[in-house]
Formats: sequence, C-alpha cells, structure tokens
Amino acid sequence: MHYRALGGAQGPRISAVCLGTLPFGTTVDEPTAFAILDRFAAAGGTFVDTANHYACWVPGATGDESELLLGRWLRSRGAAGRTVLATKVGARPDAARGARWPANAEGLSAAAVRAGIEGSLRRLGTDRVDLYYAYPEDRAVPLEETVEALAGLVQDGRVGTLGAGGHRTWRLAAARHAAAGRHLPGFRAVQRRHTYLRPRLGLPSGHHLEADEELLDYAAAHPDLSLIGYGTLMGGAYSRAGRPLPEAYDHPGSVARLRVLAEVAAECAATVNQVVLAWLMGGELPVVPVLGVSSVAQLDEGLAALDLRLEPVQRARLDTA
Repeated sequence: MHYRALGGAQGPRISAVCLGTLPFGTTVDEPTAFAILDRFAAAGGTFVDTANHYACWVPGATGDESELLLGRWLRSRGAAGRTVLATKVGARPDAARGARWPANAEGLSAAAVRAGIEGSLRRLGTDRVDLYYAYPEDRAVPLEETVEALAGLVQDGRVGTLGAGGHRTWRLAAARHAAAGRHLPGFRAVQRRHTYLRPRLGLPSGHHLEADEELLDYAAAHPDLSLIGYGTLMGGAYSRAGRPLPEAYDHPGSVARLRVLAEVAAECAATVNQVVLAWLMGGELPVVPVLGVSSVAQLDEGLAALDLRLEPVQRARLDTA
C-alpha cells in the first residue's frame, strides 16, 4: 500500500486509495462486504468512505445501511483506531420535507449538520469521524451558517477534517474563504466524480459534478486541498462485456481515448481499469480514487494499480488522445 497526507502535509495519513462502501448492506450483503473490508485492511488500506444516506434509493432501504454495516465491522475487528473514516451530511432523506428523494434531502443548515453527525456517530459506533463531507451544496442556507456549523464539529472533537462534495468550484472557494476569514477550520478535501473519459459538454447540473478543468486548476494551486475521485471505473463500463458506457461518456470524443487506453493497458500487461486508476493517482495533481467494488476479486484488481507506473510518453498519449 502507498500512503499520502489528507488536506496538506500536516493532515492525517491515508491510504492512496479509498474503499467506497455505498452498496454495503443493500446490494452487497454483509458477508461479502466484510470480506472486502478485511482484504482492504490486510493490504494496508486505511481510508474508508460512507455516507448517512447510502443507499436510500434501493427499494426498502433507509440510508442507514452502509454506516451500520461499517460500524459492525469496525467493532468486530477492533479496527476503529486504524481506519480513517469518511462520511457525509446533506443528502439524507428527511420525511418532513416530503416523500421523494433527493427533493427531500436534509440540506446543510446548522440543525441538519448537528443532527447528521450525531446520527452518523451512533450508527458507526464511534465518537469521531476523520473526514466529514458536506454533500451536496445547499444554496437555501447561508454559506456562513454551514461553515460555522461544520467548524464547530472540528472544534468539539467530533470531526477531524472537513470536505465538500457536490460543490461547484466557486462555492468551494467561497466556503474556504469564509472559514479563513473567521479563523475557522475549512474544507481540506473535495470529492467529485472523476475518471479518464470526459463527459459530453452541456449536461444538466446535478449532485454528480465532474472534476472539470476549473476544479483541477483550483486544487493544483492549493496544496492544502485533496481531490478525492469517485465513479472512477464507471461501474465496470471500461471492462465488462455488455456494460454500455454511461450516456454522459458515450460520445465521439471517447473513441480515441478508449483506443489509447487499451493500447497502454496492453503495453503494461495491465487491465484498462488499472491504467485508469494509475493515471488518476500518478498525475501532477494526485487523485485519491474511491474504489467502488462488489467482490474481493474486483478489489484485488484495483489494488494492483498501486504498483503500476505509467511512462511519461504513455501518460502524454493518454492526456492528449
């Protein structure tokens, strides 16, 4: 395993890949999820990502499932002290706001932030999370209210580091500026969808914002901000026969990039998934990819990318395709 600091050189040490637990307890059963978590830990993985709404869209689910399962694993393995826990507030269904999600998401008011951390700590069975994301942005609430509420969680010791997900870059910058102006802890991590293929232009906005050039430029200029990428392998669309590309990536511009990706994978005796992960982790702006897997075999494939080093000429071909 390789490691890096989260949110700047003085931040907590995290594994260079993060294990995503979105389907754990819903579409991935507990024995399988425990086996994946065990394998990740045995390989030296320390950084694990969940949320207080995963996976509320699955029929019969409430959003508790992933955090509850992860809490059971942490207790059964005595792993809390060696696991860097990330969870999120902002998208959990709130019945008082209606019956349909995501329209009824809890949002980022001070009250929602306080209730969110209390619920997450209870489900995880811990008294602290290492990284707490505000996800997604909430323009119905004054930015200063959210910034101050999140900072309070750091100040009282319930949260280690703050992160933003689903925030546009200008909004992320404004939140960081507001925190700095008040001498408060601010966002030190940002999570966005990020993969090798680029989405078509003109897509409608939503929760799943891409790591676009504006964000990449901003993150590169601010070494105290870590970029965490999810959706890196597009649910298996790079490699699984019969799995079409998501509509956002199914456009003529993807053809050349997929061709070069396959060529580089053949040269490296690696899978295309491993090349995508190596491309993300090894760039001038290193990205921490969230591995979303449903089996130990898929996890092992992703972990093997840690030791894949792309030659400069290969990276240049991938970048310019």
